Amino acid sequence: MPSNSSVALHPIVERVTQRIIERSRPSRAAYLDLIERSREQGLNRPQLSCGNLAHGFAASGEDKTLIKSGKAMNIGIVTAYNDMLSAHQPYGRYPEQIKIFAREVGATAQVAGGVPAMCDGVTQGQDSMELSLFSRDNIAMAAVVGLSHAMFEGALLLGICDKIVPGLLIGSLRFGHLPTILVPAGPMPSGLPNKEKVRIRQLYAEGKVGRDELLESESASYHSPGTCTFYGTANSNQMMMEMMGLHMPGSSFVQPGLKLRQELTRAAVHRITQIGWDGDDYRPLGLCVDEKAIVNAIAGLLATGGSTNHVIHLPAIARAAGIQIDWDDMDELSRAVPLIASVYPNGAGDVNAFAAAGGMPYVIRELIGAGLAHADIMTVYGKSLEEGAQEPVMDGDTLKWRAAPEVSGDEKMLRPVAAPFQQEGGFRLLKGNLGRGTIKVSAVDPSRWTIEAPCRVFSDQNDVLAAFKAGELEKDVVVVVRFQGPASNGMPELHKLTPPLGVLQDRGFKVALVTDGRMSGASGKVPAAIHVSPEAKTGGPLAKLRDGDIVRVCADTGELAALVDAAEWSARDNAPAPEAAMGVGRELFALMRLHSDEAERGGSAMLAAAGL
Repeated sequence: MPSNSSVALHPIVERVTQRIIERSRPSRAAYLDLIERSREQGLNRPQLSCGNLAHGFAASGEDKTLIKSGKAMNIGIVTAYNDMLSAHQPYGRYPEQIKIFAREVGATAQVAGGVPAMCDGVTQGQDSMELSLFSRDNIAMAAVVGLSHAMFEGALLLGICDKIVPGLLIGSLRFGHLPTILVPAGPMPSGLPNKEKVRIRQLYAEGKVGRDELLESESASYHSPGTCTFYGTANSNQMMMEMMGLHMPGSSFVQPGLKLRQELTRAAVHRITQIGWDGDDYRPLGLCVDEKAIVNAIAGLLATGGSTNHVIHLPAIARAAGIQIDWDDMDELSRAVPLIASVYPNGAGDVNAFAAAGGMPYVIRELIGAGLAHADIMTVYGKSLEEGAQEPVMDGDTLKWRAAPEVSGDEKMLRPVAAPFQQEGGFRLLKGNLGRGTIKVSAVDPSRWTIEAPCRVFSDQNDVLAAFKAGELEKDVVVVVRFQGPASNGMPELHKLTPPLGVLQDRGFKVALVTDGRMSGASGKVPAAIHVSPEAKTGGPLAKLRDGDIVRVCADTGELAALVDAAEWSARDNAPAPEAAMGVGRELFALMRLHSDEAERGGSAMLAAAGL
């Protein structure tokens, strides 16, 4: 494959990267010191007592003798398997397969532990969605518990979806001295076309079709094992892992059940045994995830129009590795990185069509070739990220890699940097007297990048739906949903509002959403200023808004403002926050709500309390 290593970095990418390096210097140095000490002095198998070791391999069957000898790598498997979540159902048989693959190269493997795997698709719009963001911290802590047993010299992370990959990474980065590879399971085959799914949802919102028709449509969309095929948070996770060099090349979007899928898992198992600390190619997770890798993840997010959730998850992941990033970094990078993919909800095709058009190998090659991504990062597989610009194929029974296609297989789906869908990425930072927020514009028509209209203020998304059904929103309107931040109720996604707001927009009204909550990675054509910080619960200015105030949301100028006389605005009292809700275990997460930091830092009580 031709080398792009001589390509100069884009000046904005270089400037932002250097700024992150300088800002992170003290915390990154402390982190690197931690992982160095963890390798040399921390818990590991030779330091365990005989009683500790005996407990650790008591149930390991045919692997017991080799684990007992201490002469081979023992791989810790951290799995997010459950068979309710379609993306994770394929993982059920992975541990036994991984153990077989490990034996092929003289190693062993054990399940270190399981982590929760919450499905935002199931909980979307339900009270239990208020547990969703905080499940990321729970996952991180569960991963730490599993790896804390000191039985392992390497780790394989089995996880795909929304909070799960960030949680697995955050937890595993505290064991950053271990070589670690993330092992995906792939998307389900394509089902009902996305445009048809959206049409039925909007008809249901208008009361023109019933629940039976809606359920049939949804069942035809989400129909089998594998990740949902729209380009939401789960598939954006997979994209980021490829941009950071933490997957085997091109492994994100190979469907479950295929021979190729199994061989990619085998390759990951064999590879982890080659990058341990006993050899001459030691690649610990904490060195793989550096400032350049984080910038690559941001660049990939912008270039592909990825999920809005990652403007919260990426700062949290970075903090776990001693790296400090903020929304200004993302906003500046968005001015340099063009949008080169158009995957639903930004376009018509799904991730299977994206992969068929060239997928991540094509994206990686294009970004490196244009100086928009760092090639010189430590990947889990090769000399640089350039080797990630390869797609896996089966040659008979043998897994091989070939160079990414030179030309996109479908320019409605994937384009070169020289001819992008948009000259800038899909992210904008908004700020003004309502605070700081973000907006994803990759799916929003430029004619709607600026909305100025009277606002209607709510504190519950169900009240928005009731107002819509009552015809109260049939006008130009900025719908404000406040008290939805981490401190209020765990920052739920408000994707439930997308169909009714889409209906209003289709009827010709100027519509926008402003919230201190989140939208799903499937947020689409309605302009939405989200993650507004500081949140209303902690005294943020959204608490000052009143029905009828003129609100301006402008992605062109980066403005988020209430057009209210400054003296009147200053004199207003904040609206009182609703009482914390009980039920579905939300009360058990009170500690996380109480101590969570702001969205721009990652919305994490765990990281805040740890001083990271």
